[in-house]
Amino acid sequence: MFLTYLRRELRRRRKAALVVASGLALGIALVIVVNSVSSGMQQAQGKVLESLYGLGTDMTVTKAAPPPSEGGSARPRFNFDAEDGDEKQSNDVVMPQGFQTLASSTVGEVAGQSGVASAVGGLSLTVVKVDGEFKPGEFKPREGGTVGGGGGGGGEPQGEVRGGGAAFDVNSYTAYGTDTARQDLGPLTSSKITEGRAFKTTETDAEVAVVDSAYAKEKKYKVGSEVTIKGTKFEIIGIATADSGDAAANLYIPLKRAQTLSDSKDKVTTVYVQADDSQQIDAVKSAIQENIAGTTVTTSADLADTVSGSLSTASDLATNVGKWLSIAVLVAAFVVAGLLTMSAVGRRVQEFGTLKALGWKSGRVTRQVVGEAMVNGLVGGVLGIAVGVAGAYALTAVSPSLTAQLGGAGGGLMRAGGPGGQAADKAVEIALTAPISAATIALAVGLAVTGGLIAGAFGGWRASRLRPADALRRVE
Repeated sequence: MFLTYLRRELRRRRKAALVVASGLALGIALVIVVNSVSSGMQQAQGKVLESLYGLGTDMTVTKAAPPPSEGGSARPRFNFDAEDGDEKQSNDVVMPQGFQTLASSTVGEVAGQSGVASAVGGLSLTVVKVDGEFKPGEFKPREGGTVGGGGGGGGEPQGEVRGGGAAFDVNSYTAYGTDTARQDLGPLTSSKITEGRAFKTTETDAEVAVVDSAYAKEKKYKVGSEVTIKGTKFEIIGIATADSGDAAANLYIPLKRAQTLSDSKDKVTTVYVQADDSQQIDAVKSAIQENIAGTTVTTSADLADTVSGSLSTASDLATNVGKWLSIAVLVAAFVVAGLLTMSAVGRRVQEFGTLKALGWKSGRVTRQVVGEAMVNGLVGGVLGIAVGVAGAYALTAVSPSLTAQLGGAGGGLMRAGGPGGQAADKAVEIALTAPISAATIALAVGLAVTGGLIAGAFGGWRASRLRPADALRRVE
């Protein structure tokens, strides 16, 4: 009887039911799209951070920057020892990024802290290469003058030196010293070897290198090519492509070899840390800062605050404006659904009054109204899920590009010589997606049920107050 009457009433009031369901569908669809876009923003931001950290890295440990009163970092010096007739010059300066290093023993200290699952050190370098040549000037005697010093010149040459000078090209690139025995952590893990091979665990001090694909294309490097750093020739054994499109370094070489080139024996610039539990990262950070003096610990959450560009702007809009707009639309949809249901009950005074006169109790009338409202809510939920999923998939198909720039807020990793020193000045381009999770669908179903219950509560309250006498007074 309940289902028969419910089906008949919904069919008879199709337009009103469709209006209520459409209002709920709009709010639910907006919630799905906003939640999906927010998830996409988080994934995009994660890709940007992985280009610096590498997969699996929860935090980095770097040396604390010295106070400004202690002076800035030393500047690189280029020394040219040219002999007579030696015009062409070339000089490399290899220096740790940020000029701040930690002792290699710090890696073991960090690994021994409570809550740390794994730790590995890396040495991020900047290589500045100067190539050019000196061109000596030519002595031009004046007319009537002599070079030998005669002619009343007091023994001085009668002329001047003209021409000469120097032309030098300055190129810089980054190199990252990686622990070949521990390649499961650090920036190189965010790149995939697309040509050649990765380092062998035994190549701790070998003269081999892995090159980023973008840099290899620029310099026309191939597997088997050689690159010279400070007089040492490295054989390129592999080409790596960064997952995020922007690598942490141009070249990757064994850690010991990087330490030798930069005169940084037993030194690292960054310690990459993986925590036992991702929920305890703050506690691990506090323990490291408390127990290991002179260090700065940067988590992915800290670095996320330094992301700027259109990705940051869009993320703020999705998080703030989008969520508040979703809440406002949902509240409006719920209220409208409740008011429409209550209004429909008001127009059915004769019907419900007559049913009560025939023996229907108030509870049965209320259940009937709530049942109709619940069906409207579920129909609205189905429509909202369909529209929301379609919108999210459409956004993923379009994949609009967003730019992200790191270090705008001066994060500790950027100033302390981590591999992000170069990436801080680069805009990374990320394709936005809108992934839909099971939790989002469950939220949509919950909202549909909630909308139906709210509408049913309004209508049921109105229906429970009707009396049979109301119906009799309206009978003509």
